[in-house]
Formats: sequence, C-alpha cells, structure tokens
Amino acid sequence: MPEDKNISQVPDEKALSGNVYRSYNYVGTRETIAYLFNDFSNAFHINKFNDRFIWDVVKIDFGISAIVNLFTGAWDVINDMVISAIVDNTRTRIGKFRPYLVMFQIPLTLLGLVYWLLPYFFPGTAGTFVPKLIFFFTFNVIRETAGTFTDVAKSGYMSTITPNPNERVRLITLAELLTGYMGEDMPEYIFGLLFDLVNTGRLHVQLRSIFLGMGTATALISSAFTFWFFLVSKERVPQSLERPDLKAGFKAIFTNYPVLLMCLSEFLARFGVSTDEQNYWIDVHGGNSMINTWKTIVGIPSAPIGSISYAFVAPLRRRFSSKFIWVGADMYGDMIVLGFFLFGMFRKNYLKLTPMLIAFGVRGFFDKAMFGVNKVINADLWNEAMDYCEWKNGYRMEATTGVAKSLVLKIQELFMGSIRNYIMKRIGYVQGLKIGTQDEQTKFWLFALCTAVPLITGALGIVPKLLWPISKKKRTQMYYELSERRSRMVSEYVDSMNEQEPVSV
Repeated sequence: MPEDKNISQVPDEKALSGNVYRSYNYVGTRETIAYLFNDFSNAFHINKFNDRFIWDVVKIDFGISAIVNLFTGAWDVINDMVISAIVDNTRTRIGKFRPYLVMFQIPLTLLGLVYWLLPYFFPGTAGTFVPKLIFFFTFNVIRETAGTFTDVAKSGYMSTITPNPNERVRLITLAELLTGYMGEDMPEYIFGLLFDLVNTGRLHVQLRSIFLGMGTATALISSAFTFWFFLVSKERVPQSLERPDLKAGFKAIFTNYPVLLMCLSEFLARFGVSTDEQNYWIDVHGGNSMINTWKTIVGIPSAPIGSISYAFVAPLRRRFSSKFIWVGADMYGDMIVLGFFLFGMFRKNYLKLTPMLIAFGVRGFFDKAMFGVNKVINADLWNEAMDYCEWKNGYRMEATTGVAKSLVLKIQELFMGSIRNYIMKRIGYVQGLKIGTQDEQTKFWLFALCTAVPLITGALGIVPKLLWPISKKKRTQMYYELSERRSRMVSEYVDSMNEQEPVSV
C-alpha cells in the first residue's frame, strides 16, 4: 500500500498540465452523445407516481406492503454481497462491467413492463387479496435480483470510462446541464395532466390504462438509449490483472475512509422521515397538472439561474476542497427548506395555494443558485472515493465497495420503509380517498413530512461531511501518483503481451 508522500513535494496544478491523465480527453463525440442520452434516460420515466400506482391502482395495503418490503429488502442485502463479488472478479475482453450491463438490460426492461400490468392481473381486488400479495412479493424478489447486476455494474462503470478526473467532471456537467433541455421531465408533466383529467372525470379512461401506456412507453425509450450507451462506450481505467478475493474487497471497504464517511453521512441523513412532496401538492391542494403548470410558471425566473450555476463548478473546484463545497451546499439547502416550512406555517399558508406557489417560486430561485454545483460535486465525490481506493490499495473494488455503501443503507431502508408506511396510517391518511379530501390534520403532516420533519430527523448527516479527508493538495497528489502508476501498468501489460507473441522471420 503506498504511503502518503510529503504533499509539498508534489507538483502543483500548473505543473501537472503536462500529465497525460489531466490533459488528454479519451471520450469522443459519439460516446459523449451516448453519455448524454444515457443520463437523459435516467430521468425519462413516471416513477414519481409509483406511490399513487401502488396505493390507488394496484391497492396494496400499507401494513402488508411494509412486510413485503422487509423480506424483499433482506433478500436484496444477501444477493448484493454475492453479486458484487462476482462482478469485481470479472475480467473479459470487453471489460469488467460491460458484460453485465449489455446482457441484463433487455431482460430487465421486460420485467419492468410486467410491473405496469399488475392491476390487469388482479383487477378490482382488495389490498389484502392473498394471490395478489404473493405475486407482488415474488415479482419484487425476481426484479430486485436482476436489477442488482446492472445497478452494481453501472455504479462502477461510470467511474472507469475515463481516467482523467477533469474530463469526468466535464461529462457530468455537460449531461446535467443539457439533458434538462432535452425534455427528460416531460413524461411526468404529461402523465400529471392525464392523472388529473381521469380523477376529475374529464377523461373517461381507467387509471391503470394511462399507467400502462406511459409506463411502458418511457421504459422502452429510456432502455434503448441506455443500451446504446453501453454498446458504444468503453472502460478505460485499467484493472489489476490479479483478481482480488472477497476478503480483500471488504478490507478495501474499511481502509477507504472517504467511502465510510459517505456511507455514514447517507445513513444518518436517511433517518429523516419523509414523504414525497408530490403527495403534499396532490392531497392538500387537490390536483396535479394544474398545480404543476403553475409551479412551472412561477419557476420560470429561476430557470436561467439553474443553467448559470453550472459555470460555478470549475472555479469552485479550483478554489475550494470537496469538503468545503459538500458541507456548504448541504447547509445552504437546509436553510432554504426551513424558510419554506416557516412560511407555510405562518397563518396556515400551507393550506393556501397562491401563497405556497409564490413561496415555491422563491425557494426554487435560491435552490437553482447551487443546483449545478450539487449535481456535479455529489456525482464526482463517489468517483473520487473510488480513485482514492486505487491510490491507497493498488486495486479498484468498485462493485464490492459500492455494495458495501448501499448495504448499510438498504438495511436501514428496511426499517425506515416500514416506519414510513406506519406513519402514513398514524397521520390518518386514507387510501383511495378522493384527492384533496384528506382531513386538515393529515394535510398538515403531509406538509411537515416533506419539509421540517426530514430536516430535523436527518440533521446528523452533515457531521461525517466535516471529516472528509481529501484536501485540495492531497487530491492533486493523488491524481498525480495515480497517473504515473497507471502509465506504468499499461506499459508493463503491453510488454508482457509482446513477449508472448512469436517472432516472425
């Protein structure tokens, strides 16, 4: 394991300009476009309405859903450990991760289509109908197992498409900046309009039909873009030829201090008990498409700020450490949410549509000022942690380390998922009730559960961020040494291949 050198002996940023890993771009135009469409596909869905689908269409009882989540979550924890070890020990001509991404994409898409057919398999049945619950449980287990291969592989793959950290940040910034203009949120706006038209009786179509139509259409389109990206992209960060065993993988987890801190931060933050803000707008103000239209209008002034905020990324990264940006963005966001909550509580504004829409617009304006920074920095911190593992241990364990991070969170989610379902019952939420007709106490808690409650219950998540070990100078040292080591690794590999080739006469 390489020891830290005296940081003062490492060349500064200007001196590193000749370093191949900091000055050379590896990802070409076609691959960049595919990267953008893959990022676009990640948000091209109607997943924001999954709760409404399960509550109002499939109709799975809250209490039973909590039990199902408990068992499927436990299985998820077990298969994560096994699958991550398989992925990390994979070495093929097309890479470590790509075989799983290409092989599982189509089957996983087909499983996703079955999800939207659930209400057709069990039409008009109660939330406690046993055959439906058995099918729902079995389907979740199968879907989770297949999805684990692609989730584990994709999390590691995104950190290996380029060894140049600056190019990596450029790709993330470009994707986050441009994909919003490509209409990635359009399915949710369209579905929201259809959802309201059906619920108000203006469109005489069953909810299950619009869920099926929009769900399958978005799934097929997003899957096609993702599959194209997997086919045209490449892994470019070299892996050690020696396959690390499972013991070495878990050792890397504990010696990778940044991963431990990221895991602990998310773990503490996810004790924040919450519900989706979309449920507040639907169940308190009695609509969705109209609300979304007005939210879009009041958000127009802040839209340019969101785009401009991406320009802050490069100068902030040059000027400040990742820790400073990470902590500062967290505290900034918390203050905005707190202000939104206090305004809602003043004279019960949370029950009044017009004041809350204005407050939403103001909140959006301040949110957008750090929007680009949050998007890019949070994505790149994980990649930085993977590079730190390679720097300290001499090998990369993206799959096992990524699973270790998600493992703790999934165990926690088993508990918190049950708590959330229990809380929905405790606040008096009635499943299947006409939107906008929950009682006033329930409406208050729906508002509090998407603002103040998660802010207070998840406040400890900021503490591990204060301990982030990679200073600006240490980061410079890490990438300088990694670039030199990777160059030697590639040269040694080429030399070994040449020695094995017979000499032609």
